[in-house]
Amino acid sequence: MTESTLGADPGENRRQVLYWRLLARLFDPQEHPALESASLAVVEDSGLPGALLDPQAPIDVIVQRHPELATEFDRLMVPEAGSDDARDRAAEVRRAALASKLLLNVFATGSGPVTAGQLARWQADAGWLERAFGCQPGGLRGGGAGPGVSPVGAGVAGAAPDLSQLIPVIGPELGAIEGDLVHRMQLREVLATPELAAQLIPSMSLIEQLLRDKGNLSGLALANAKALIRRFVDEVAEVLRTQVEKATVGAPDRSVPPKRVYRNLDLDRTIWKNLTNYIPEEERLYVDRLYYRHTARKALPQRLIVVVDQSGSMVHSMVNCTILASIFAGLPKVDVHLIAYDTRALDLTPWAHDPFETLLRTRLGGGTDGTVAVTLVQPKVAEPRNTVVVWISDFYESRSEQLFEAMTAIHRSGAKFIPVGSVSSAGPGSVNPWFRERFKDLGTPVVSGHIRKLIHELKTFLA
Repeated sequence: MTESTLGADPGENRRQVLYWRLLARLFDPQEHPALESASLAVVEDSGLPGALLDPQAPIDVIVQRHPELATEFDRLMVPEAGSDDARDRAAEVRRAALASKLLLNVFATGSGPVTAGQLARWQADAGWLERAFGCQPGGLRGGGAGPGVSPVGAGVAGAAPDLSQLIPVIGPELGAIEGDLVHRMQLREVLATPELAAQLIPSMSLIEQLLRDKGNLSGLALANAKALIRRFVDEVAEVLRTQVEKATVGAPDRSVPPKRVYRNLDLDRTIWKNLTNYIPEEERLYVDRLYYRHTARKALPQRLIVVVDQSGSMVHSMVNCTILASIFAGLPKVDVHLIAYDTRALDLTPWAHDPFETLLRTRLGGGTDGTVAVTLVQPKVAEPRNTVVVWISDFYESRSEQLFEAMTAIHRSGAKFIPVGSVSSAGPGSVNPWFRERFKDLGTPVVSGHIRKLIHELKTFLA
């Protein structure tokens, strides 16, 4: 390939060589000698290591040998704005080489059995890809939101596209690839071997598989599975607890007069309100009224009822909401009740404070019949004005009319009813449009999307 065949821009030619190689390797793992030799020449001419073209080389190894590349990988997919004339062609070629390496390592996963070491290496490479999109490692598979983005190619013609717009697509895709790798791994044998189990990095896909298979595990394999679930629960709980604790103390209750003690004295307001009493000649401020801060807080609601659909399509919600319920259970004056259901309902309230024990008692999978959960919810709504019911499901129900009538009765009783379509970290999931329209007409629109939306709704109610 020469400049006359590819065009007049040498920088663009080099990028095309790298991207053509990337596409070729994604669709066919066999080497294409012409593309490989041309790509090696481009990489070496850019001052980059030839290991970038080695499909077996993890990003961690490359960065360990070439530490200066770590900063280039960070936010690689979120280029800085600039005019076309000011673009650094050499830098764009380097960016293409690094991006190609990331994409090839993450998306070319092959077929056949997967070892624990291979899964761990893939997870590490996926973490580098997430960093390239400006997210924390695990942020797209488990944490979600990325920066706001614009359409590909927006701005100056010919400018490098801002690939961060692909975040809503990349996140679920990474989760699907990870789930496939976990499925291809001989998980029971790995868990039974301490050295291999120690290589596993807990993730939502792995936890889902462990929860589905826990009935078939015993002995050392079961102990290792529990340790991984506990580790994942603790990590997610730490993140969610930080979000919850930011504003759950309740708003000041101004119906209660402030206690007139020195520690509540609002000195700044007192001075400001009495400035008209300042005597310049005497250089004195006469205070005829003291102002105090309201420290009394509105009481938190007495009862929070969380109902979770534990059918196969709602695994993320089951895990996240179980952890979330345990966090709210630790707040003062909040009586948390947790109910899980598929075609049968299970009252998990006795274990609501411990998400680990709760998850071990769930049965993931099966059909969906929310009416069985209603029979457990209704007796718990003893004081409607002091109760919030959070119902998490995709609402694809076997008895839709009966369930909606029961939910309407809960809402009209005076309880706060919050229907939630998804509390995964990957973004909104599918919600039955029949229920979505009826909830909107009822004045209780479905909360759907990142778990932060549900936390915001609950904090608003608690304030």
